[in-house]
Amino acid sequence: MSFQLTSEQEAIREAVREFGENEIEPVAREHDENKEYPEGIRREAAKYDLVAPTIDQEYGGAGMDLLDSVIVTEELWRADPGIGSAVGSAGFGTSMIQRFGAEWMKEEWLPPIAAGDAVSCSCISEPAHGSNVAGMETRAERDGDEWVIDGTKMWITNGTVADVAVVMAKTTPDAGRKGISAILVPTDTEGFEPTKIDNKLGIRASDLAEINLDGVRVPDENLIGEEDEGFYQLMNFFAGGRAGVAAQAVGAAQGALDAAVEYAGEREQFDQPISEFQAIQHKIAEMATSVEAARSLTYRAAGYAEEGDRELGMKYASMAKLFASERAVEVADEAIQVFGGAGYVTDHPVERYYRDARITKIYEGTSEIQKNIIADRLL
Repeated sequence: MSFQLTSEQEAIREAVREFGENEIEPVAREHDENKEYPEGIRREAAKYDLVAPTIDQEYGGAGMDLLDSVIVTEELWRADPGIGSAVGSAGFGTSMIQRFGAEWMKEEWLPPIAAGDAVSCSCISEPAHGSNVAGMETRAERDGDEWVIDGTKMWITNGTVADVAVVMAKTTPDAGRKGISAILVPTDTEGFEPTKIDNKLGIRASDLAEINLDGVRVPDENLIGEEDEGFYQLMNFFAGGRAGVAAQAVGAAQGALDAAVEYAGEREQFDQPISEFQAIQHKIAEMATSVEAARSLTYRAAGYAEEGDRELGMKYASMAKLFASERAVEVADEAIQVFGGAGYVTDHPVERYYRDARITKIYEGTSEIQKNIIADRLL
């Protein structure tokens, strides 16, 4: 497998990097400090096919493959993880709609999401059930020609800004993972009640919410795919999702590294730039090596996932997420060390990269879960 990007992929990287430098970086600190969702930036990003880029062209998307979208994610997070998360997550759930949804769902929701006129979210995690998806307690019961949904979802990205949600719920409560279904729920449906979570450590520009589903009623036709097949439908996207988080980590690490390299060339101590001290040089060398190793593993994972090899895709995606997320936190930490006291305050972006990178070790399956997955495929 070649890791040399094509000229088209290099062009994607350059375009996203330019967008990040011009539109995101100048306002990143402001959005972080104000915990402000970047609505305008998201709409502008959609003009450049940076919102839900894997949506097919027939529905207004860019039709990118997974590796292309990983490059987009990496560069958005390099510019700023918080705003990068908000832009990159605006199409959460669209892969489920595109692959398993009815044609009317695709025609109604995919074009406005790709155009930046709507936002979607995916409701999976619950207060007592994160990595244990099969243990979810949210229920969906048939009542005539409708589904009635009751339960609580937690840590839902875009929860207060989304126009439509893909809700995972138990339709056969005693069947474990075999009893879960995916249901399309417009967020203006009565009983869909989001509460914003704004006391986050990092990615503060990204919207997060707890969602209470209190007697939410939607038509039977809003079932996505087959009844009780939701968990297995999700399985098709685990590898891609984890490769995407690995790309987030790579982007955050690259941003921290770039800041450290620039600062080391400017900051002087003992009448010389600190970049001339071997201790700093060694830090930079180790940071750069970690970033490049994480990037290579992430691209490889995206390649396997795109090829459709589920076992290799899952293994390498878990390896990539584990390695990239752990290294991102380490690289951001070392970047702060290069800055010294200046890195501990908000005058420079490295403290933000440090806070933002930390989430990549948690969502889409914690580092501990990734180790379990990797071991299961080796032993």
